[in-house]
Amino acid sequence: MEADLRTARTPEEKIDIYERLIRVIPHHKGTDKLIAMYRQKIAKAREEGERRASTAKHAPTHKIEKTGAGQVVLAGPPNAGKSSLVKALTGAAVEVADYPFTTRLPAPFMMPFENVKVQLVDTPPVTGELMETWFPEMVKMADAVLLVGDLTDPDGAATIDGIIGRLKERKVELVPADTDIPPPYFPFRKRAVLAANKIDAEGAPKAFEELGVLLDGPFERLAVSAVSGRGLEALRRAVFGLLRVVRVYSKIPGKKAEKDSPFALRVGSTVMDMAKGVHKDFSEKLQYARVWNASGLDGLRVNRDYVLADEDVVELHI
Repeated sequence: MEADLRTARTPEEKIDIYERLIRVIPHHKGTDKLIAMYRQKIAKAREEGERRASTAKHAPTHKIEKTGAGQVVLAGPPNAGKSSLVKALTGAAVEVADYPFTTRLPAPFMMPFENVKVQLVDTPPVTGELMETWFPEMVKMADAVLLVGDLTDPDGAATIDGIIGRLKERKVELVPADTDIPPPYFPFRKRAVLAANKIDAEGAPKAFEELGVLLDGPFERLAVSAVSGRGLEALRRAVFGLLRVVRVYSKIPGKKAEKDSPFALRVGSTVMDMAKGVHKDFSEKLQYARVWNASGLDGLRVNRDYVLADEDVVELHI
């Protein structure tokens, strides 16, 4: 959560983070001052929000602040149905039309997956010949990419290959979902999956089979329909898998774990990484932790270097 505070831009985001911090901090005499400080910060953030509401002037921006478990940028040609897919995945009121270039600026939407949310960024159409100058930089800052193909387009495979090639020219390489990316290379390599849209259209199943042969790259392909909803649950799971994160639940001693608001940490994260995410005081004062999980751990005492697994329940002791 410390990282979230550094990137929070709106009073609403800050209030949400402070409220989460208050929920996860053990309530005892030693933490009273810390909790009081957060409550004061919530009050100040609310005042700031009221001031902004009365004077704010909004201007379009191409920089999308990350929220949720991770940020995934969509990339696809005109009329592939990107916006329709975003609408189907998120339930948001996305502008959708039967003509190309409906989306003119990048826009973020939150996709629910089980008990977390993933940020999807809808973008203007891209091809090998058509790509905004800012688009590769947006991809570099994102966590992953969702390619969207059109199964009714006879040149669909070539179009997707063109997008992949153009990004590579701009020093961004799209790689399969199971690729390990060392931290120094992360801005320049992004895991990606391909959502082959319009699977309900006539001839689409055959086009989907041919896509696997024609596409120049071993990307996972998922046949989906933004209209009927076919394949969307599998797509949600695949998109979440791109992020390589584990969901970890915080538990206060003597209380149940809060499973509705897990921490989303990168695979390989430790108890210490989680403590740093809660607050720097936790990382400095952390003595040990207890872990519960479905594999049989029942309050096992662990040290700071314990590597966390998906859906571990963690009780931090300072």
